[in-house]
Amino acid sequence: MAQERTGVATLKGNPITLVGPELKAGDKAPDFKLNKNLTEQVSLSDYAGKVKLISVVPSLDTGVCDAQTRRFNEEAAKLGENVVILTVSVDLPFAQSRWCGAAGVDKVITLSDYKDRNFGQSYGVLIKELQLDMRSIFVLDANDTIQYVEYLKEMTEHPNYEAAVEAVKKLV
Repeated sequence: MAQERTGVATLKGNPITLVGPELKAGDKAPDFKLNKNLTEQVSLSDYAGKVKLISVVPSLDTGVCDAQTRRFNEEAAKLGENVVILTVSVDLPFAQSRWCGAAGVDKVITLSDYKDRNFGQSYGVLIKELQLDMRSIFVLDANDTIQYVEYLKEMTEHPNYEAAVEAVKKLV
């Protein structure tokens, strides 16, 4: 059974349980299998050699998740070719594609953890009670070592965008 962490995060002040390890800067990033669309899966190795900012959101169809993804889409254009921004949620790939089209988001890559919550469990962000992934940010260097992590304490709050972008800029 995967490790459970209770009392480290809340949803509107109510405690939630996160499943999986708490990753830290210096850790090797766990591999993952996420859906790019309904039939195509990708893994960490598909982005080998690039600096990766992984923005995790519970669902693109909520206000904070929408704003977070739009913000990183704006930042992506300024960070150069050696950086990839991945937005991970458990939304179905159809919903992710529809949302990106409606929002004009074309620089971040949306990936879905809907099939087996593999990413959520490996990165310690799976919310046991909701089966959604908790809002968080991971910055990985080109060798897939974690250089920056932010696990939000409250699901409805925004991440520290500036700190995440600065962590990326130090690596390029």
